[in-house]
Amino acid sequence: MKVYFLGIAGAGMSALASVLASEGVTVSGSDEGVFAPVSTYLDRLGIAWHVGFDAARVPADLDAAVIGGSAKLDLARNPELAEIVRRGAPRYSFPEFLAEHTRGRDNIVVAGSFGKSTLTAMIAVLMREAGRDPGYFIGAIPLDLATTGHAGADRAFVIEGDEYIIGGDDRRSKFLLYHPGCLLISSLIHDHLNVFPTLESYEAPFAQLLDLLPRDALLVCAHRFEGLRRLAAGRAVVWYGLQPGPGYFAQNIEIGEVTRFDLVTPEGTRIALETELLGLHNIENIVGACALLLERGEADAAALQRGVRGFRGVARRLDKKTRISSVPAYEGFGSSYEKARSAIEAIALHFPDRPAVVVFEPHTFSWRNASSLAWYDTVFAGVARVLLLAPPVHGAGSHSQLSQGEILARVRGAGVEAEAFADGAAVLTDLATSLTGEEVVLLLSSGPLDGLAESAPRMLDARFGDG
Repeated sequence: MKVYFLGIAGAGMSALASVLASEGVTVSGSDEGVFAPVSTYLDRLGIAWHVGFDAARVPADLDAAVIGGSAKLDLARNPELAEIVRRGAPRYSFPEFLAEHTRGRDNIVVAGSFGKSTLTAMIAVLMREAGRDPGYFIGAIPLDLATTGHAGADRAFVIEGDEYIIGGDDRRSKFLLYHPGCLLISSLIHDHLNVFPTLESYEAPFAQLLDLLPRDALLVCAHRFEGLRRLAAGRAVVWYGLQPGPGYFAQNIEIGEVTRFDLVTPEGTRIALETELLGLHNIENIVGACALLLERGEADAAALQRGVRGFRGVARRLDKKTRISSVPAYEGFGSSYEKARSAIEAIALHFPDRPAVVVFEPHTFSWRNASSLAWYDTVFAGVARVLLLAPPVHGAGSHSQLSQGEILARVRGAGVEAEAFADGAAVLTDLATSLTGEEVVLLLSSGPLDGLAESAPRMLDARFGDG
């Protein structure tokens, strides 16, 4: 079987390509505007792909095409799509193909406003530690798994379920296609304002997802979110959280280079766990993953202890980027207020005596939409300095786009020292001359950050490597 991916460098597209490749399917594809880590990931997997769109590159004996949701993939602009349509080859969005490909599996769907990638990767890693071979689909690059997607030999298939819509012509949330046999919801905070302008519109697909889950199926939810408690009312729920409460929770937390805490089960059993992940939000993620696996009988305490201790997370979710610099640099995935704030709070928690310098790119529509301007009043609270790149301009005409100057003024108005920069080179120059050696650097974006996730750590290792 041969499957061609038009827009293969997307997180979901590349993960699905990995699933198919693990089954021996011949996978190839194309994309443009590609940046690390997905570009290097595809090369590492040996998947044939090319930059740009050329109808002559579409395989002659194509069985199916998976079409990404980007505007660059419309029929009028893309010669490869036009060629695929001309041939009459079957076409799918990646959620449609993934849904059909996993139909009949025991699908464990992980949903929520944040934490999905980390939780999906963690569940897969912990199951493998317990001797299982689940399938999995992860919308980010896990540091402890060879691929973002894997077919697996077990019936269980762990899917990161995204609430974002499939595309302009299909307004369904992706996770509504995935036939959940078990569901974990990590969080519920208003996000993706460009397609869900109100909290009610954002919550609606989550309510639909709950309706799709069989009434006797396992439902695991984070207790601290009022919206989840409201939407799940009347259902049997296994709750989890950081604080003592119903279900599973963490206790005796000791923050450090290695953080230690007790996982407390509903029966009062305690399992001592250790992790090198940063932040209280990651302790909450660990509690949620363990709750699901213990409820399913997928892992015992010893497997959880081994797996949690060794789990390193996923790329761009507070993974350390420097090697020898006395000024450590971490990369966070700042696609929304809650994600950015969680990353900043984690840095403050683990480095309380170091001034935090944040390099920020307002990449998503939510960050650069005028209705989100108030986010900048508090998101950088406690940060010593913000280095601000300009927001991208793709799709600017479709919403109320903020300028770099408007964002800068709002951050400064909140009492945070901030400067605007034209490009990554200017940021590097500033970091090289302004840092004293006492700081910690957080690289924060869901976009390319003008290559700073690679260039800034190299510079810091060279500049502060003797510390």
